[in-house]
Amino acid sequence: MTMLSFLAPCKDSEPETLLELCFKFVVKRPDTICTVDPFTKDYRLRDDLALPSEICENIIHFYQQSGNIVDDKFVNIFQNPHTTRLKRVRLRNSAITDDGLCALLSHRLIELDLYNCINITEGSLAHINDFGNSLLSLSVGSQVHILPDTLYSEDSQKLPEANKRSAYQERGYILRTPNLRKLTVKNLYVPGEKLYFPLLLHSLQNLVYLDLSNCFDLGDLSYLCDLKNLSTLILYNVQRLQDAITSICRITSLRVLDISQSNEKHGTFRNENQVLATLVESLPNLTSLDISGTNLAGTGVAEHASSFVTANEKTLPSSDIPGLNSRVLNPFDFLGLYGTQHSACRRHDIPAKLISGDASEEQILIAAAAYIDRPDVLQKVLNDLYHLFRYETCKNMNNALNVVLEAMDRHINEKHIQISGSATLFYIVKGKEKYTFVVKIRRRVICTLLNGMSAHRDDDTMMRNGCLTLCQFKIPEDVLFDYERLVHILLHIVSEMEQEGFVQRIGIYLLNSLACQVDGFQKQLLGDLGAINRMLALIEDRLSRKVCDDVLEVAWSTMWNVTDETAINCQRFLDGRGMEFFLGCLSTFPDKEELLRNMMGLLGNVAEVQSLRPRLMTSQFVSVFADLLDSASDGIEVSYNAAGVLSHMASDGPAAWTLAVPKREEVLRRMLAAIERWDLSTERNINYRSFEPILYLARVYHTPECQYWAIWALANLTKVYPDKYCSLVEAEGGLTLLEEIVHHENPYPRIKELATMVITQCRQKKEHELIETNCACEN
Repeated sequence: MTMLSFLAPCKDSEPETLLELCFKFVVKRPDTICTVDPFTKDYRLRDDLALPSEICENIIHFYQQSGNIVDDKFVNIFQNPHTTRLKRVRLRNSAITDDGLCALLSHRLIELDLYNCINITEGSLAHINDFGNSLLSLSVGSQVHILPDTLYSEDSQKLPEANKRSAYQERGYILRTPNLRKLTVKNLYVPGEKLYFPLLLHSLQNLVYLDLSNCFDLGDLSYLCDLKNLSTLILYNVQRLQDAITSICRITSLRVLDISQSNEKHGTFRNENQVLATLVESLPNLTSLDISGTNLAGTGVAEHASSFVTANEKTLPSSDIPGLNSRVLNPFDFLGLYGTQHSACRRHDIPAKLISGDASEEQILIAAAAYIDRPDVLQKVLNDLYHLFRYETCKNMNNALNVVLEAMDRHINEKHIQISGSATLFYIVKGKEKYTFVVKIRRRVICTLLNGMSAHRDDDTMMRNGCLTLCQFKIPEDVLFDYERLVHILLHIVSEMEQEGFVQRIGIYLLNSLACQVDGFQKQLLGDLGAINRMLALIEDRLSRKVCDDVLEVAWSTMWNVTDETAINCQRFLDGRGMEFFLGCLSTFPDKEELLRNMMGLLGNVAEVQSLRPRLMTSQFVSVFADLLDSASDGIEVSYNAAGVLSHMASDGPAAWTLAVPKREEVLRRMLAAIERWDLSTERNINYRSFEPILYLARVYHTPECQYWAIWALANLTKVYPDKYCSLVEAEGGLTLLEEIVHHENPYPRIKELATMVITQCRQKKEHELIETNCACEN
């Protein structure tokens, strides 16, 4: 991928293709194409499948993009080159070993790109050489130790210099990849071995691209002059280049040259203007030059230069960068000036079409794209981009989003890049443009954030940035595609991060939002992953310290949502000493209305589960519920929920009421008196997704008080919120049931009156909708 490709319009704005959706499904459910060995746990491609290279390569790509780590067990899918095909393999942050890499190399790859694969050793060099004839591109990135760090064995190190001769010298090569066109070797440290790099490159005469970034002790580079086809030379952060300028000037085939530095100390050249002029004039084919972090741009001037220089008896306009005067009429396609001494990127007469620097939004975006594989520089560029979004207006939002996501995806283990990138994402997503982001873009942003949060889950700043950015999305709709992973992260936040800290608070709010408006599968999943136990642990901690804060309230609210129509989570609440904590909070914080409402809402869910109701049938619990019938806390909500709990307990009939105190008749009397006090027009702090529990109670003819509570609830909700609840009553068969109640002999008049009211409200709502539909059709 070229630098300019990052600055092109973001293809993520296009809808996801069916093929992309299939890949994402497969990597989430590998069992669709694989079996798993019961002993080794290795994946194995199903015997009835054979996959071409386009599918195999994309499976690896999407597997990594989804936050998974490629290891030998996964790579085993491609063990058989007769049923799978690979040509290009790019692994980042992988856990594969030499054995796994050998399996991949057996496909006779043409491209291999490895970055941060710490388990690969020098043992893989033999595998590469065995299959090296087909390789056209090899990238040995950071934290990949394929190449030896010395030519000599431990024994030969003791010999005099004249007698030293290594096995590599005997055979005449380190890499046996004769057709290699592109080689990247980063961070290779071989001090004092002047023959190392000449030997490494001697057998690679077909190279057109060579990147030796951060390599140490390269010598004068005269051996590069033998590479007649070399057109790209990257020497980023290579020290002592002053002595290599003469050799570089002899490589006249170069079109791209990078001698940039991240450390100003190593970027200081003597006679800088003359050095740059000599380089440029000696390499007539150069279209791209990077001198970032050096002094090669000279001291320059900050305003427009009107002086002229004479060259070959012709008068030419000069540049603000003296060493580039010869290119004024032949500007570079790209010139790297990021972090140059004397702020060269801010000058006026710069002979280049694209410039990396920090003088403008365009320069910053170009720098981000150009240095996407250099975490030390990229972190600074992302900070520049962050300040641009925070204090100014960014015009190229799509380009900015593209480079930030790419930077975070490529450098998942670089904490500072994840922090800077996520901070910038917050401002991008927060902006008004977020409403134009299609599903594909939203999902990529969320996936990138979750990858970073998973990798740095104990860093307070990363978690804060991630949570704040996620809050800008629609929760839970936008995150359902990666629901389980987000739940894992949030549960870690609420239980492991600083108690009463900002990150814990925002984490529990997000977790509560995830529990709202989702179906039973997600609610049960939350319980399966430990949400109930984590909330109870938070509550126990607050109770022990007698602290009632928003975390305590939201913990109860989360359990209220998670237990909604999910019996197993209700049981988990009871099994986790939930009723003990309920009574503790009730006595310790009696005046906290929001807390009381959340607790009673939760107990209403527990009481809906018939098998659990006997566990609530204790004198202590029932007396508390009965007393709460008289509560005026939070309007009618606490009283309403207490009546709901008691209605469900009473609905099991007199035989199920095993208590002598309080008596069933007394509780029902108090419940009836409470319902009579409620205002039918009261607005509610409650949200029903289904009326099934209420309609169940509406059928309880043997205890009219239960029926009264249910019918009152329907009358209140359809009167105050007809748009939301009238259709729900009809959809769940409520109108038929209400008609039966109206014509049944048992219910007393007030119940029938309320049932008739609900029927009327629902019919009026439907008639109104029909009138609106007809009017719209006529128009």
